[in-house]
Amino acid sequence: MTNIKQLLKSQLGIDGPEIHHNLSWSELFQASLKFDRGRIDQQGGYDDQKAYATKLRGNGPIVFRTDPDCTGRPVSDTYAVAWPEVESEIWWKDSLQKFDPDKYQQLLSRVISHLNQYRGRLFVQDVVVGQDPECSIPYRIIGQYAIHSMFARNMFITSKSTDDTGESSDEGWTMLNVQTFQCDPERDGCRSDRVAILDFRNRICLVAGRADYCGLVKKSIFTVMNYLLPKRGILSMHSSANIGSDNDSAILFGLSGTGKTTLSADPQRKLIGDDEICWTDSGISNIENGCYAKLIDLDKNAEPIIAAALSMKGTLIENVPNLEGIPYEDTDPQDFDLHDKSITENTRFSYPLSCNPNLAEGGRGDHPSTIVMLTADAFGVLPPISILDEDEAMYHFVQGFTARVAGTEVGIKEPEATFSSCFGSPFMAHKPMVYANLLKKKMRLSNARCVLLNTGWIGGSAGSAPRISISATRALLDAAMRGEFHNGSSGIKFKKHPILGIRHPVTCRGVDSSILDPRSCWSDKGAYDRATHRLREMFRRNFSNHQFGNSGIPEII
Repeated sequence: MTNIKQLLKSQLGIDGPEIHHNLSWSELFQASLKFDRGRIDQQGGYDDQKAYATKLRGNGPIVFRTDPDCTGRPVSDTYAVAWPEVESEIWWKDSLQKFDPDKYQQLLSRVISHLNQYRGRLFVQDVVVGQDPECSIPYRIIGQYAIHSMFARNMFITSKSTDDTGESSDEGWTMLNVQTFQCDPERDGCRSDRVAILDFRNRICLVAGRADYCGLVKKSIFTVMNYLLPKRGILSMHSSANIGSDNDSAILFGLSGTGKTTLSADPQRKLIGDDEICWTDSGISNIENGCYAKLIDLDKNAEPIIAAALSMKGTLIENVPNLEGIPYEDTDPQDFDLHDKSITENTRFSYPLSCNPNLAEGGRGDHPSTIVMLTADAFGVLPPISILDEDEAMYHFVQGFTARVAGTEVGIKEPEATFSSCFGSPFMAHKPMVYANLLKKKMRLSNARCVLLNTGWIGGSAGSAPRISISATRALLDAAMRGEFHNGSSGIKFKKHPILGIRHPVTCRGVDSSILDPRSCWSDKGAYDRATHRLREMFRRNFSNHQFGNSGIPEII
């Protein structure tokens, strides 16, 4: 039987580093504390401790500090190799740029030579991406930081093989994550001193340079799945999903910060997954086996399931500062100041799905009854909920309007309006209509109803007005799940927005009816109308720029 060292040498040419293969969570916990070193402050050195225990020691979470220049995904440093066989299929854009094949092969060779000369140690973890065997692939993480193996163990299914062997399958992908290598833009053909490159020919995710944000481990392979699955007629989605007591599944599309994780963690419904879901001919399932939630301003009373996971063994807390004058090692995880943005607004934590006490068996559910498109309207214009027919659903799906929340991506300092097709364009490897056509087909087959749920601001724009309360949002979501907005016998009346044309209810059980008409919440009605006209023009401009009309999408707004 070939061992892992021989495999790495024969497959990648790695021969020199000390190999640690498929360590347990507890072993990785200790290894991260001992070995993970790098920069954690702008003025700090490159041999600083990056991982810390809390007062709970090995029975609680671990805290990880990323490089200060990588507290979110390095969007402008993300590429795919422009191999001839995939070049015409991939949706090239700012968040997925072309990388020259010759430059890539030279860079990969340099990275491996660096590893062999640097020696040190590598942590190798074998996991499976996708809970449904119909849409799963093996994924091997090879990295210099133990924390990335820990993250992979949280987020995916651990491989059945935990010994020192393991041939990779014909479908398996490998992430090579080398933090100590520094790219040279002039030599390597990249923008900066770091890269995250997808190689669809050789099934490699190459991360080279100071890019230690844990989200790269999951978002890289998610982009891969978004390329592979649609080619097999499977819809991969940037969404969460859960299932009710009547076996009524629901999908919640949305970008980070719009409420996918929060709203899917519902005590009255079983969680399927919180971020990455696929839809096959037999139903929906979780691509992951863990959750990666935002922590900033977490309301523990409103989100008890997420709050409880903070103290559990297996949790990985990312970029939450220590309390002033108190080291991490002396801090109870529940005492962290989750409003502290001094490191980043993108404070996060990863925890196994098992931290949630109410899970759907096997991470699966039937075809969805309800599809929710989440948006966080920074302008305070959209109603808290709107009811969408098929054409409107396709329109809002390809437009993907929301607000990018500060810190989720490098360089974003304030909430900012954006249009992100499929509610996740950075991760979509194909052009939007590939996913839109699959969604339309599956919605028709399942007869799913659809709503646009706004978790953004009400009564004014972000910074001048409050966000819609989570209690109101949950009440609206619950009503949508029960089908009350699509049930003609419910007695609910609707109003058509005079400028945007969308239809919204004027009453809902458990919700102050005054917030359902956003204009009524603005003290300056003229300012609301002007803001609404500006947003309408943004919708129209984005629709025209992407030529969605040429693909058969009706221009709704």
